[in-house]
Amino acid sequence: MKQADEQECGIAAYREFMKDARMAQAPGRIEFLGNHLDYNGGPVLGAAIDGIVCALAMPREEPTIRLFSESFEDAVVETSLDDASPRKGPEAWSNYPLGILWALREKGLAPTQGFELILTTDLPLSAGLSSSAAVELATALALLQLGDHTLDKTELARLCRRAENEFVGMPCGLLDQGVSAHGEANKLVRIDCRDETFSTLPFPENTELQVFDTGLKHDLVDSLYSTRHEECGDALEALRKNQPDLPCLAAADAEALAASSLPEPIAQRARHVIEETARVEQAVALLEDKAPPEEIGPLLFASHASSRELFANSCPELDFLVDDLQGKPGVLGARLTGGGFGGAVLAWTSHEFSGEVAEQTIEAYQKTFGKRPEIHKFKVSEGALALDPLAKPNNEPS
Repeated sequence: MKQADEQECGIAAYREFMKDARMAQAPGRIEFLGNHLDYNGGPVLGAAIDGIVCALAMPREEPTIRLFSESFEDAVVETSLDDASPRKGPEAWSNYPLGILWALREKGLAPTQGFELILTTDLPLSAGLSSSAAVELATALALLQLGDHTLDKTELARLCRRAENEFVGMPCGLLDQGVSAHGEANKLVRIDCRDETFSTLPFPENTELQVFDTGLKHDLVDSLYSTRHEECGDALEALRKNQPDLPCLAAADAEALAASSLPEPIAQRARHVIEETARVEQAVALLEDKAPPEEIGPLLFASHASSRELFANSCPELDFLVDDLQGKPGVLGARLTGGGFGGAVLAWTSHEFSGEVAEQTIEAYQKTFGKRPEIHKFKVSEGALALDPLAKPNNEPS
Protein backbone atom coordinates (compact mmCIF):
# COMPACT_ATOMS: atom_id res chain seq x y z
CA MET A 1 0.00 0.00 0.00
CA LYS A 2 1.36 3.42 -0.97
CA GLN A 3 2.08 5.98 1.75
CA ALA A 4 -0.69 8.24 0.43
CA ASP A 5 -3.19 5.39 0.60
CA GLU A 6 -2.11 4.55 4.14
CA GLN A 7 -2.60 8.17 5.12
CA GLU A 8 -6.09 8.24 3.61
CA CYS A 9 -7.00 5.03 5.45
CA GLY A 10 -5.72 6.53 8.69
CA ILE A 11 -7.76 9.69 8.19
CA ALA A 12 -10.87 7.67 7.38
CA ALA A 13 -10.42 5.56 10.51
CA TYR A 14 -9.94 8.68 12.62
CA ARG A 15 -13.07 10.30 11.21
CA GLU A 16 -15.09 7.16 11.90
CA PHE A 17 -13.81 7.03 15.48
CA MET A 18 -14.52 10.74 16.06
CA LYS A 19 -17.84 11.02 14.22
CA ASP A 20 -19.90 11.27 17.41
CA ALA A 21 -17.45 13.48 19.31
CA ARG A 22 -18.42 17.06 20.19
CA MET A 23 -16.07 19.91 20.97
CA ALA A 24 -16.21 23.45 22.31
CA GLN A 25 -13.87 26.15 23.53
CA ALA A 26 -14.25 29.03 25.95
CA PRO A 27 -11.85 31.87 26.72
CA GLY A 28 -10.50 33.13 29.97
CA ARG A 29 -11.31 36.70 30.79
CA ILE A 30 -9.58 39.79 32.09
CA GLU A 31 -11.51 42.00 34.45
CA PHE A 32 -10.77 45.43 33.03
CA LEU A 33 -12.65 47.41 35.68
CA GLY A 34 -15.31 46.70 38.29
CA ASN A 35 -13.72 44.68 41.09
CA HIS A 36 -16.25 42.68 43.17
CA LEU A 37 -19.17 44.54 41.61
CA ASP A 38 -20.91 41.66 39.84
CA TYR A 39 -22.49 40.09 42.93
CA ASN A 40 -23.27 43.59 44.23
CA GLY A 41 -25.41 44.49 41.21
CA GLY A 42 -22.95 46.91 39.68
CA PRO A 43 -21.59 47.47 36.16
CA VAL A 44 -18.41 45.66 35.11
CA LEU A 45 -16.07 45.78 32.13
CA GLY A 46 -14.23 42.68 30.98
CA ALA A 47 -12.44 41.24 27.97
CA ALA A 48 -12.44 37.71 26.62
CA ILE A 49 -8.86 36.73 25.83
CA ASP A 50 -7.10 34.36 23.45
CA GLY A 51 -6.18 31.95 26.23
CA ILE A 52 -8.76 29.16 26.10
CA VAL A 53 -10.06 25.93 27.58
CA CYS A 54 -11.02 23.29 25.02
CA ALA A 55 -13.47 20.49 25.87
CA LEU A 56 -13.84 17.30 23.83
CA ALA A 57 -16.81 15.08 24.73
CA MET A 58 -17.17 11.55 23.38
CA PRO A 59 -20.17 9.28 24.07
CA ARG A 60 -19.67 5.94 25.81
CA GLU A 61 -21.86 2.86 25.51
CA GLU A 62 -21.78 2.17 29.25
CA PRO A 63 -23.58 4.58 31.67
CA THR A 64 -20.35 5.98 33.11
CA ILE A 65 -18.39 9.17 32.79
CA ARG A 66 -14.64 9.74 32.67
CA LEU A 67 -13.19 13.20 33.26
CA PHE A 68 -9.63 14.05 32.30
CA SER A 69 -7.79 17.38 32.48
CA GLU A 70 -4.25 17.83 31.22
CA SER A 71 -3.75 20.24 34.12
CA PHE A 72 -4.51 17.45 36.63
CA GLU A 73 -3.25 14.35 34.81
CA ASP A 74 -2.87 12.33 38.01
CA ALA A 75 -6.46 12.91 39.13
CA VAL A 76 -8.66 11.27 36.49
CA VAL A 77 -12.26 10.93 37.71
CA GLU A 78 -14.41 7.97 36.71
CA THR A 79 -17.90 7.45 38.07
CA SER A 80 -21.41 6.46 37.07
CA LEU A 81 -23.56 8.83 35.08
CA ASP A 82 -25.92 9.17 38.05
CA ASP A 83 -23.18 10.05 40.56
CA ALA A 84 -22.42 13.74 40.12
CA SER A 85 -21.47 14.26 43.77
CA PRO A 86 -18.79 16.83 44.68
CA ARG A 87 -15.19 15.61 44.98
CA LYS A 88 -12.47 16.49 47.48
CA GLY A 89 -8.71 16.40 47.50
CA PRO A 90 -6.85 15.91 44.20
CA GLU A 91 -10.15 15.26 42.39
CA ALA A 92 -11.65 18.62 43.44
CA TRP A 93 -10.82 20.09 40.02
CA SER A 94 -13.64 17.94 38.59
CA ASN A 95 -16.28 19.81 40.59
CA TYR A 96 -16.45 22.38 37.78
CA PRO A 97 -17.45 19.92 35.00
CA LEU A 98 -19.49 17.85 37.48
CA GLY A 99 -21.30 21.01 38.52
CA ILE A 100 -22.18 21.66 34.88
CA LEU A 101 -23.53 18.11 34.53
CA TRP A 102 -25.64 18.71 37.65
CA ALA A 103 -26.93 22.08 36.39
CA LEU A 104 -27.79 20.64 32.97
CA ARG A 105 -29.63 17.79 34.66
CA GLU A 106 -31.63 20.29 36.73
CA LYS A 107 -32.84 21.86 33.48
CA GLY A 108 -33.45 18.56 31.70
CA LEU A 109 -30.58 19.20 29.28
CA ALA A 110 -27.97 16.67 30.45
CA PRO A 111 -26.72 13.84 28.25
CA THR A 112 -28.63 10.61 28.85
CA GLN A 113 -25.67 8.44 27.86
CA GLY A 114 -22.25 8.02 29.39
CA PHE A 115 -19.41 10.13 28.07
CA GLU A 116 -15.72 10.90 28.31
CA LEU A 117 -14.69 14.54 28.69
CA ILE A 118 -11.15 15.71 27.93
CA LEU A 119 -10.09 19.23 28.91
CA THR A 120 -7.02 21.02 27.61
CA THR A 121 -5.93 24.61 28.11
CA ASP A 122 -3.24 27.19 27.50
CA LEU A 123 -4.54 29.44 30.30
CA PRO A 124 -2.30 29.91 33.34
CA LEU A 125 -4.11 28.60 36.42
CA SER A 126 -4.81 30.66 39.54
CA ALA A 127 -3.85 33.89 37.80
CA GLY A 128 -7.18 35.69 38.11
CA LEU A 129 -8.09 34.90 34.49
CA SER A 130 -11.10 32.74 35.36
CA SER A 131 -9.96 29.43 33.99
CA SER A 132 -12.75 27.89 36.08
CA ALA A 133 -15.47 29.76 34.17
CA ALA A 134 -13.81 28.77 30.89
CA VAL A 135 -13.95 25.12 31.99
CA GLU A 136 -17.62 25.54 32.82
CA LEU A 137 -18.62 27.10 29.51
CA ALA A 138 -16.55 24.76 27.35
CA THR A 139 -17.95 21.75 29.23
CA ALA A 140 -21.51 23.01 28.98
CA LEU A 141 -21.30 23.63 25.23
CA ALA A 142 -19.75 20.21 24.60
CA LEU A 143 -22.33 18.36 26.71
CA LEU A 144 -25.24 20.33 25.26
CA GLN A 145 -24.17 19.14 21.83
CA LEU A 146 -24.08 15.52 23.01
CA GLY A 147 -27.72 15.85 23.99
CA ASP A 148 -28.63 17.90 20.88
CA HIS A 149 -29.58 20.94 22.98
CA THR A 150 -28.72 24.63 22.77
CA LEU A 151 -28.80 27.66 25.07
CA ASP A 152 -28.36 31.31 24.18
CA LYS A 153 -25.28 33.11 25.52
CA THR A 154 -26.96 34.68 28.53
CA GLU A 155 -28.72 31.48 29.61
CA LEU A 156 -25.44 29.60 29.15
CA ALA A 157 -23.64 32.07 31.42
CA ARG A 158 -26.41 31.87 34.03
CA LEU A 159 -26.34 28.08 34.03
CA CYS A 160 -22.58 28.06 34.55
CA ARG A 161 -22.81 30.62 37.34
CA ARG A 162 -25.44 28.47 39.06
CA ALA A 163 -23.10 25.49 38.89
CA GLU A 164 -20.31 27.49 40.51
CA ASN A 165 -22.59 29.03 43.16
CA GLU A 166 -24.58 25.98 44.18
CA PHE A 167 -22.36 23.00 43.34
CA VAL A 168 -18.79 24.30 43.69
CA GLY A 169 -19.78 26.65 46.50
CA MET A 170 -18.24 29.90 45.25
CA PRO A 171 -20.64 32.88 45.54
CA CYS A 172 -19.50 34.64 42.36
CA GLY A 173 -21.54 36.98 40.23
CA LEU A 174 -21.94 36.87 36.45
CA LEU A 175 -18.74 38.63 35.39
CA ASP A 176 -16.59 35.60 34.60
CA GLN A 177 -19.15 33.47 32.80
CA GLY A 178 -20.79 36.46 31.14
CA VAL A 179 -17.59 37.84 29.60
CA SER A 180 -16.49 34.37 28.45
CA ALA A 181 -19.88 33.83 26.80
CA HIS A 182 -20.38 37.29 25.25
CA GLY A 183 -16.79 38.14 24.31
CA GLU A 184 -16.02 39.60 20.90
CA ALA A 185 -12.72 40.30 19.18
CA ASN A 186 -11.43 43.80 19.96
CA LYS A 187 -14.45 44.57 22.18
CA LEU A 188 -14.86 45.08 25.90
CA VAL A 189 -17.95 43.44 27.37
CA ARG A 190 -20.08 45.63 29.61
CA ILE A 191 -22.43 43.85 31.99
CA ASP A 192 -25.09 45.60 34.02
CA CYS A 193 -25.21 43.00 36.76
CA ARG A 194 -28.39 44.36 38.32
CA ASP A 195 -30.57 43.37 35.37
CA GLU A 196 -27.99 41.09 33.71
CA THR A 197 -27.85 42.87 30.36
CA PHE A 198 -24.85 42.81 28.04
CA SER A 199 -23.33 45.22 25.55
CA THR A 200 -19.92 45.79 23.98
CA LEU A 201 -17.59 48.74 23.58
CA PRO A 202 -14.61 49.04 21.23
CA PHE A 203 -11.33 48.19 22.92
CA PRO A 204 -9.06 51.23 22.38
CA GLU A 205 -6.79 50.78 19.37
CA ASN A 206 -3.02 50.52 19.72
CA THR A 207 -3.29 49.31 23.32
CA GLU A 208 -2.57 45.90 24.83
CA LEU A 209 -3.43 43.80 27.87
CA GLN A 210 -0.44 42.35 29.72
CA VAL A 211 -0.77 40.16 32.78
CA PHE A 212 1.95 39.86 35.41
CA ASP A 213 1.33 36.54 37.15
CA THR A 214 2.78 36.32 40.66
CA GLY A 215 2.22 32.57 40.86
CA LEU A 216 0.46 33.03 44.21
CA LYS A 217 -2.40 30.56 44.07
CA HIS A 218 -5.72 31.62 45.45
CA ASP A 219 -8.45 29.06 45.92
CA LEU A 220 -11.41 31.40 46.12
CA VAL A 221 -13.63 28.86 47.86
CA ASP A 222 -11.18 28.73 50.77
CA SER A 223 -10.10 32.37 50.71
CA LEU A 224 -11.56 35.60 52.00
CA TYR A 225 -13.76 35.93 48.89
CA SER A 226 -16.75 34.50 50.74
CA THR A 227 -16.05 36.81 53.68
CA ARG A 228 -16.13 39.85 51.39
CA HIS A 229 -19.39 38.61 49.91
CA GLU A 230 -20.90 38.37 53.39
CA GLU A 231 -19.60 41.80 54.39
CA CYS A 232 -21.22 43.37 51.32
CA GLY A 233 -24.47 41.61 52.21
CA ASP A 234 -24.25 43.03 55.72
CA ALA A 235 -23.69 46.52 54.30
CA LEU A 236 -26.74 46.24 52.05
CA GLU A 237 -28.90 45.01 54.89
CA ALA A 238 -27.83 47.93 57.08
CA LEU A 239 -28.41 50.53 54.35
CA ARG A 240 -31.88 49.14 53.68
CA LYS A 241 -32.94 50.18 57.18
CA ASN A 242 -33.05 53.75 55.85
CA GLN A 243 -33.70 52.80 52.20
CA PRO A 244 -35.95 49.73 52.15
CA ASP A 245 -36.23 49.83 48.35
CA LEU A 246 -32.46 49.86 47.72
CA PRO A 247 -32.08 47.14 45.05
CA CYS A 248 -28.38 46.37 45.54
CA LEU A 249 -25.27 47.73 47.19
CA ALA A 250 -23.96 49.23 43.93
CA ALA A 251 -27.10 51.41 43.76
CA ALA A 252 -26.26 53.14 47.05
CA ASP A 253 -24.61 56.54 47.12
CA ALA A 254 -22.00 58.26 49.26
CA GLU A 255 -24.59 60.38 51.08
CA ALA A 256 -26.57 57.34 52.19
CA LEU A 257 -23.39 55.64 53.32
CA ALA A 258 -22.31 58.68 55.35
CA ALA A 259 -25.70 58.84 57.04
CA SER A 260 -25.74 55.16 57.95
CA SER A 261 -22.87 55.10 60.49
CA LEU A 262 -21.85 51.61 59.36
CA PRO A 263 -19.08 50.05 61.45
CA GLU A 264 -15.69 49.29 59.97
CA PRO A 265 -14.74 47.36 57.92
CA ILE A 266 -18.31 47.11 56.58
CA ALA A 267 -18.34 50.82 55.69
CA GLN A 268 -15.06 50.45 53.79
CA ARG A 269 -16.42 47.56 51.74
CA ALA A 270 -19.52 49.59 50.85
CA ARG A 271 -17.44 52.64 49.97
CA HIS A 272 -15.34 50.56 47.59
CA VAL A 273 -18.45 49.24 45.82
CA ILE A 274 -19.99 52.71 45.50
CA GLU A 275 -16.80 54.37 44.23
CA GLU A 276 -15.88 51.46 41.94
CA THR A 277 -19.34 51.69 40.37
CA ALA A 278 -18.70 55.37 39.64
CA ARG A 279 -15.32 54.52 38.10
CA VAL A 280 -16.86 51.97 35.74
CA GLU A 281 -19.57 54.41 34.70
CA GLN A 282 -16.94 57.07 34.05
CA ALA A 283 -14.86 54.61 32.01
CA VAL A 284 -17.89 53.62 29.93
CA ALA A 285 -18.62 57.27 29.15
CA LEU A 286 -15.01 57.88 28.14
CA LEU A 287 -14.93 54.76 25.95
CA GLU A 288 -18.17 55.78 24.26
CA ASP A 289 -16.69 59.23 23.58
CA LYS A 290 -13.51 57.60 22.22
CA ALA A 291 -11.47 59.52 24.77
CA PRO A 292 -7.68 59.08 24.74
CA PRO A 293 -6.59 56.00 26.71
CA GLU A 294 -4.48 58.30 28.88
CA GLU A 295 -7.74 59.66 30.33
CA ILE A 296 -9.08 56.19 31.14
CA GLY A 297 -5.93 54.59 32.55
CA PRO A 298 -5.89 56.46 35.89
CA LEU A 299 -9.21 54.80 36.74
CA LEU A 300 -7.41 51.44 36.83
CA PHE A 301 -4.82 52.74 39.27
CA ALA A 302 -7.60 54.21 41.42
CA SER A 303 -9.42 50.88 41.34
CA HIS A 304 -6.37 49.08 42.67
CA ALA A 305 -5.89 51.66 45.42
CA SER A 306 -9.47 51.05 46.50
CA SER A 307 -8.98 47.27 46.45
CA ARG A 308 -5.90 47.71 48.62
CA GLU A 309 -7.21 50.29 51.09
CA LEU A 310 -10.95 49.71 51.26
CA PHE A 311 -11.76 46.19 50.09
CA ALA A 312 -8.55 44.62 51.43
CA ASN A 313 -8.34 41.99 48.70
CA SER A 314 -4.84 42.82 47.52
CA CYS A 315 -1.51 41.60 48.88
CA PRO A 316 2.06 42.97 49.03
CA GLU A 317 3.08 41.22 45.81
CA LEU A 318 0.24 42.73 43.78
CA ASP A 319 0.74 46.15 45.36
CA PHE A 320 4.45 46.07 44.46
CA LEU A 321 3.74 45.31 40.81
CA VAL A 322 1.15 48.07 40.46
CA ASP A 323 3.36 50.62 42.22
CA ASP A 324 6.38 49.67 40.11
CA LEU A 325 4.44 49.82 36.85
CA GLN A 326 2.95 53.24 37.58
CA GLY A 327 4.96 55.86 35.75
CA LYS A 328 6.75 53.36 33.51
CA PRO A 329 6.82 54.34 29.80
CA GLY A 330 3.78 53.02 27.98
CA VAL A 331 1.80 51.96 31.09
CA LEU A 332 -1.68 53.45 30.87
CA GLY A 333 -3.07 51.79 33.98
CA ALA A 334 -2.58 48.79 36.25
CA ARG A 335 -4.63 46.95 38.86
CA LEU A 336 -5.20 43.54 40.32
CA THR A 337 -7.52 41.46 38.19
CA GLY A 338 -9.98 38.89 39.46
CA GLY A 339 -10.93 38.10 43.03
CA GLY A 340 -7.61 39.18 44.50
CA PHE A 341 -5.79 37.66 47.50
CA GLY A 342 -3.04 36.61 45.07
CA GLY A 343 -3.07 35.96 41.37
CA ALA A 344 -2.07 38.61 38.86
CA VAL A 345 -1.89 42.26 37.92
CA LEU A 346 -3.28 43.65 34.69
CA ALA A 347 -1.10 46.22 32.95
CA TRP A 348 -2.94 48.13 30.23
CA THR A 349 -0.24 49.42 27.92
CA SER A 350 0.42 51.34 24.75
CA HIS A 351 2.88 50.15 22.14
CA GLU A 352 5.53 52.24 23.88
CA PHE A 353 5.69 49.57 26.58
CA SER A 354 8.70 47.44 25.69
CA GLY A 355 10.10 44.13 26.79
CA GLU A 356 12.97 46.03 28.36
CA VAL A 357 10.56 48.02 30.54
CA ALA A 358 8.71 44.84 31.50
CA GLU A 359 12.00 43.20 32.48
CA GLN A 360 12.76 46.12 34.79
CA THR A 361 9.59 45.39 36.74
CA ILE A 362 10.23 41.65 36.72
CA GLU A 363 13.77 42.07 38.06
CA ALA A 364 12.63 44.50 40.75
CA TYR A 365 9.95 42.02 41.85
CA GLN A 366 12.45 39.16 41.91
CA LYS A 367 14.88 41.19 44.00
CA THR A 368 12.11 41.91 46.52
CA PHE A 369 10.27 38.58 46.65
CA GLY A 370 12.81 36.07 45.36
CA LYS A 371 10.73 34.86 42.42
CA ARG A 372 10.22 36.01 38.85
CA PRO A 373 6.61 36.72 37.88
CA GLU A 374 5.49 35.41 34.51
CA ILE A 375 4.19 37.86 31.95
CA HIS A 376 1.48 37.04 29.44
CA LYS A 377 0.26 39.21 26.58
CA PHE A 378 -3.31 38.60 25.45
CA LYS A 379 -5.47 39.68 22.55
CA VAL A 380 -9.10 40.67 23.11
CA SER A 381 -10.88 37.76 21.47
CA GLU A 382 -14.16 36.02 20.74
CA GLY A 383 -16.29 34.27 23.32
CA ALA A 384 -17.24 30.63 23.85
CA LEU A 385 -18.29 28.61 20.83
CA ALA A 386 -18.96 25.08 19.63
CA LEU A 387 -16.38 23.58 17.28
CA ASP A 388 -16.23 20.75 14.77
CA PRO A 389 -13.58 18.30 16.07
CA LEU A 390 -13.04 17.08 12.50
CA ALA A 391 -12.49 20.53 10.98
CA LYS A 392 -9.02 21.41 9.74
CA PRO A 393 -7.18 24.20 11.58
CA ASN A 394 -6.98 27.47 9.66
CA ASN A 395 -3.25 27.04 9.17
CA GLU A 396 -3.49 23.45 7.91
CA PRO A 397 -3.26 23.00 4.15
CA SER A 398 -6.17 21.41 2.32
